[in-house]
This record gives sequence, C-alpha cells and structure tokens, in this order.
Amino acid sequence: MTTTPRIAVIYYSATGNVHDMAQALGSGAQSGGAEILLRRVLELAPDDAIDANPAWRAHLEATRDVIPEATHDDLLWADGYAFGSPTRFGNVAGQLKQFLDSTGGLWSDGKLADKVATGFTSAQNSHGGNEATILAPYLTMMHWGAIIVAPGYTDDAFSAAGGNPYGTSYPSGTDDEAPGELILAGARAQGRRLVEITARLTKPSA
Repeated sequence: MTTTPRIAVIYYSATGNVHDMAQALGSGAQSGGAEILLRRVLELAPDDAIDANPAWRAHLEATRDVIPEATHDDLLWADGYAFGSPTRFGNVAGQLKQFLDSTGGLWSDGKLADKVATGFTSAQNSHGGNEATILAPYLTMMHWGAIIVAPGYTDDAFSAAGGNPYGTSYPSGTDDEAPGELILAGARAQGRRLVEITARLTKPSA
C-alpha cells in the first residue's frame, strides 16, 4: 500500500457533462492529498451516431488526444476509484460497462479486492435513472470485493448538489448548459471523501 492515496477517475462522457464532473472530483481528490489519474474509456459508438449530435462530436475531438484511455494498469496502480457515466436507460453507458466487463482476469486474481470505489452520473432529469446508474457499477465493485464509499449526507455540499446519497448526479435537462457550481462542489466533496476513506484504509500499520 502507498502512503499517498492513488485515485483513478475513470469515466465515459458523450457531450461533456460527466467529463466536467470527473475533473471536479479529481480536483477534490487532489486537494485531499491524493495522486490522481483522469482516464476516459474507449468510445464505442459508430461515427454516424456521434455525428448526429454536434456536441458529442465536439467533445470527442476535444478530449481524444488530451485525456488518455483507461487501461487495466490504471486499476492496478490505484488504491481507489471513481467511476462516472451518463445514464442509459437507468444503467451505465455501454462504453463504461465494456471496460468493467473486461476486468475478469484482474478479478479472478484478486487484484481488485479491497480497493475503494465511488460513482457519479448525469441524466436528463432528476428522475431519469441517476440513482440506478450509480448503483449499477457498485454491484460490480461488490463482486470485486471493493469497498463502496458513498457520499451519504456527510457534507452539506451533497445536499446542495441535489441530495443523492449514492453519488453526485447532474440533471442535464435543466436550463444550465453544463454542471453548475453546486454540482461541481458536490463532486469535489465526493473526491475529498474518497481520499479520506482511502487514506484510512491504506495507512501503514504502526
């Protein structure tokens, strides 16, 4: 175990909302004393689907050469994880699910046990699957033997961000063009909480 917590923020974002939240969560983790990696999972959608939404294409082009793609080495490196995805019918996007499904070898070797994990998401509206989408990858984490760190109501920032006790969530159908400061503050607080719990669990024995 390391003395400085290592956090991998691994996400999928189509038009940028989850990307903004991932950056905020990573910033919060850094302010909590962690070393972080910010990683996006591989885009799997066909070009014709991406091109049908100019914001999707623009975000992909803006991040393709800036944010590295997530690998299994990132999972091995980290003590704790934050996984983010937009909602797809109350579940994580296929791009993130494919990455999680590829970890069978690491799981069978016990490489993902006792890691610390949290989740975040964005949906069209407040009841568009936010909670279900965050809970879905937590099931995978449980199979890994990882330790789930939910925000609960441990910080006023979580209530101000909408009060989702499972993870920060952004209702993208609001008038805001991107996650506002309350949402980003919630994500930063979630990053700090992840680091706090990870640090407790990775602290060397006296």
